Amino acid sequence: MRRKKKKNTNIVTIFLIFIGIFFMVFGIYRGEVPVMFEKSINICLECIGIG
Repeated sequence: MRRKKKKNTNIVTIFLIFIGIFFMVFGIYRGEVPVMFEKSINICLECIGIG
């Protein structure tokens, strides 16, 4: 009984990893990388107080 639950957990984990990789590749394909870097720089500058 315990073995089957462990197997299901592994399947869910692998599935979630593949979904994450898919969305990362999809975001790169859409050109979201520069947008993400711009937003992260703005947030960083606001929190530190440089900008």
